[in-house]
Amino acid sequence: MRSLYLNGAWTPSASSGAIDVIDPATEEVVDAVPAGEASDVDRAVEAAGAAFPSWSALPYTERCAHLARALELLQERAGGVAETIATDIGAPLKFAQKVQTGFPLLMFRTFLEIVEVHGERLFAGEKAGEGESLVVREPYGVVGAITPWNYPLHQIVLKAVPALAAGNTVVLKPTEVAPLAAYALTEVLHDAGLPAGVFNLVSGTGPVVGEAVAAHPRVDMVSFTGSGRAGKRVSEVAAATVKRVALELGGKSANVILPDADLSSAVNNGVADVMRNTGQSCDALSRMLVPREHYDEAVRTAAEAARKYAPGAPFEEGVRMGPVVSAAQRERVRDYIEIGVKEGARLVTGGTQAPEGRDRGFFVRPTVFADVDSGMRIAQEEIFGPVLALIAYDTEDDAVRIANDTDYGLSGAVWSADPDRALAVARRLRTGQVKINGAGVEPRLPFGGYRRSGVGREWGLHGIEEFCEVKGIQR
Repeated sequence: MRSLYLNGAWTPSASSGAIDVIDPATEEVVDAVPAGEASDVDRAVEAAGAAFPSWSALPYTERCAHLARALELLQERAGGVAETIATDIGAPLKFAQKVQTGFPLLMFRTFLEIVEVHGERLFAGEKAGEGESLVVREPYGVVGAITPWNYPLHQIVLKAVPALAAGNTVVLKPTEVAPLAAYALTEVLHDAGLPAGVFNLVSGTGPVVGEAVAAHPRVDMVSFTGSGRAGKRVSEVAAATVKRVALELGGKSANVILPDADLSSAVNNGVADVMRNTGQSCDALSRMLVPREHYDEAVRTAAEAARKYAPGAPFEEGVRMGPVVSAAQRERVRDYIEIGVKEGARLVTGGTQAPEGRDRGFFVRPTVFADVDSGMRIAQEEIFGPVLALIAYDTEDDAVRIANDTDYGLSGAVWSADPDRALAVARRLRTGQVKINGAGVEPRLPFGGYRRSGVGREWGLHGIEEFCEVKGIQR
């Protein structure tokens, strides 16, 4: 069994309990991590608190030099890290290489580039007002980071790298479902010579370790990514010590296809987005809104596209979609498919049965529903699986109303032959990020949600400022 990482050393947990790490493609145990307890969190926070004065006092250029060495090592080990993630969450190897590992590397590098450009203004201060007054940004102190299983390396990088660059120290509670990427990154930070106590890892469950991190009086900020239910609990627990809380939660994002759009491109792109990571993406475009006059064609195109995502094991050649991460997640997705049928939606392709030849492993059929009403649960609740709901609309105003008709507001998309029209609709969507006509990912944009999709922003300059207190100095 693995250990915790406390004060610069691999250390046994105070608990004798262990959590098995399951390969979702085979259902076999491939590793085990400690089921940490509250006293482990106490030790981690004590180490982080002791390291904070000297780490935060370093010039930001020196902090980033430490991180740059870690980035080099992570890049060198990227192939092995991708294989680890493919095993840990069942992601196809090519996807694990390009997205699950490649994207965190891009974000890591981007954060360092942003600090190089904006560091003087961020940390030395910028003038404000008529005189010589300054606005300066300072670290919170000890940051508790609680991260999910769907993008296990990416979500840690989004928290740890900007937090450390800003001068905070970190206590990480990684997901217990797929924790191995966290261990790989921790090994990188250790081998890069990060000073003892600056970064600490405590594995365990959310109700035990996660709550201890959120509740700890010496944790100055908590950054959490996960479900809305768990995020609400983090907020409640953290409120007792009035600490800063950043939340990146769920989504039920709409893909708005306007009447003048290239229907084939829009639908195929939208299906690919939903099947990405086996639907386990908080920003998945799980609702496809189509003008009624093009609806039947869109349904046929979506069904044909979805059938190309036959589930397979991550190391098989040509696999485009792997299993979901766990037995519990498989049952959740299947339950929602049954709910959709009971609500009266038309099951066009997919369903609850195991994919052919995939009786072992947590595999789910790529599923498309038509004749979905916006009030149905499959149109309102986050399924977190490869399930697409197609909804017809009559007017542009109708499309915007349906797109905004959820408790979420994380992401969205608009397709139109007229870029100005697409932009006008994008501005009307109550969501934190919108892609127009399949635009590529821009790592310098902020990422985060409206309403129940969260509080705060990650990515880019905003993602660094999220980990900074703001101080006004009058002189």
